[in-house]
Amino acid sequence: MEVVAAGVIFLVTYALIATERVDKTVAALLGGSLVVVIGIVDQEAAFAAIDLNVIFLLVGMMILAGILRRTGFFQWVAIRSVKVARGEPYRLLLVLSILTAVLSAFLDNVTTVVLIAPVTLYIAGVLGVSPIPYLISEILASNIGGAATLIGDPPNILIGSAAGLGFGEFLANMAPVAFIVFIVFLGLTRWFFAADLRVDPAVRDAVLALDEREVLTDPRLLRLSLTVIGLTMLGFLLARPLGLEPGAIALMGAAGLMLLSRTDPETALHEVEWSTLFFFVGLFMLVSAIVHVGIVGAVADWLLEVTGGDPHVTTIGLIWLSGFASAIIDNIPYTVTMIPVVQDVGASGIPIEPLWWALAMGACFGGNATIIGASANVVVADLAARNEHPISFGRFLRYGSLVTVVSLAISTVYVTVRYLG
Repeated sequence: MEVVAAGVIFLVTYALIATERVDKTVAALLGGSLVVVIGIVDQEAAFAAIDLNVIFLLVGMMILAGILRRTGFFQWVAIRSVKVARGEPYRLLLVLSILTAVLSAFLDNVTTVVLIAPVTLYIAGVLGVSPIPYLISEILASNIGGAATLIGDPPNILIGSAAGLGFGEFLANMAPVAFIVFIVFLGLTRWFFAADLRVDPAVRDAVLALDEREVLTDPRLLRLSLTVIGLTMLGFLLARPLGLEPGAIALMGAAGLMLLSRTDPETALHEVEWSTLFFFVGLFMLVSAIVHVGIVGAVADWLLEVTGGDPHVTTIGLIWLSGFASAIIDNIPYTVTMIPVVQDVGASGIPIEPLWWALAMGACFGGNATIIGASANVVVADLAARNEHPISFGRFLRYGSLVTVVSLAISTVYVTVRYLG
């Protein structure tokens, strides 16, 4: 009876998240609370399943990015991007895509698009071009760039914490494939968007005349923020040798910047996306229930049966399963669910480290397939709609699905050569 109840609650919660009939945070908290209240899992076990390393890492990075935003840094970057591109709209798309990918690797992709998308809407308005090609490119670039590091995309944060994999390991294993995928993606953008982007020469000249230095509101805070963020990145690289978790490093960086900049904690905490954090809390509790009743173990057994227990087939199958599943549901709840499955499959004797990288690649790159595949996608789509530039599901699917299939194919070759050869 517990198995049926846990399965029904899990499926209903996921359906509510995927269809957005109910706010995803409310759905996750309801599902997570319900499995405790009806006794499927006791509250001590459910609360113990909440990964505080993930929560604290997100809190720290959100505070750091929020303080940096107050300096005008991102507006400065936007104007510089236009000048680097010489006002040519397709070249600007490439510059913004590169910028988004790089920032996503070191700030996380959701934070990056929250900061870059409004600036993009402004630039497109000034240039008199449609912002939709730019926004779609930024979504795709954010998920590809975010795949490169431990902190770049929430699935990686979850996997790193569960598997005990540090910033350096993600950089060494995920950055090469993310770089290859990104180069191919940049090539595809010319086919996707180049013909749609035209700008009036007079407007372009007016934009190029803007002085980016005027948007920097606090140069001292900018220097301080970039220094502390740089030291935090260094801390991530040294975390494993020091025996520390990334969450502790991120909190230290956030607290240090608040102290040095004399930022009021209440003001800094307004930058934290609390709904995202409690979304994770609800998912952790919900997944603890399906692990407890044996559903996860059954899925692991099924995966082994389908693949015949062959390490090559299982690992490659996990890439494509994760890619397609993440296209249908948000890649965050999918990853939370699959982590214990991978742990169970690894316990069967199949080498587990390639499985972790397969899950990371499938979840991160698969999130590009649809407008609901990853949190960054939903954030940008909501912002675009509020500014009267809606991105339809079908239009995004035309670009995202192709980028995803190409990304998964590249990942398959990469994993085969590097880990299974």
